[in-house]
Amino acid sequence: MNGHPRQGDDDDRVDTDDNITLDAADDDWEWRRKIRSNPRSHLIYRMVVGFVGLVIVVIGLILVPFPGPGWVIVFVGLAIWASEFEWAQRLLHRARRTLGSWNDWLTPQAWWVKGLVLLLTIAAVALFFWALFLISGVPSYLPDVVEVWLKKVPGLR
Repeated sequence: MNGHPRQGDDDDRVDTDDNITLDAADDDWEWRRKIRSNPRSHLIYRMVVGFVGLVIVVIGLILVPFPGPGWVIVFVGLAIWASEFEWAQRLLHRARRTLGSWNDWLTPQAWWVKGLVLLLTIAAVALFFWALFLISGVPSYLPDVVEVWLKKVPGLR
């Protein structure tokens, strides 16, 4: 890409020319260069990539509070966007650096710090579900034992 390099470590350097989308000349794949060289096909391709990325990011964000790969799915959607949009490339690089910094900070911490982070995470998830059930009500598809227990939580019905 042409333009000025961004600030940061040499390993994290991201060149940008402040376009919204990647240029045809910036692509390593012949089939995408062909698509991007035609304005009409490029617009359609951008719309498809934008929509698919949006669907995957939204699904990932919905799954974040649940056990499982919610954040991984968000990163996959962001990577799909980053294949076409420069702003998404910058966001993906920033997210990777932030996640790496967080991991580098947490790994050497004492067990009680890791435990505190785990408790805060559990509390955040519990607060999310409490707010969700406060707004929508306790779902009836849950096992009866769980449904009865949740209805005893203050504010839930």
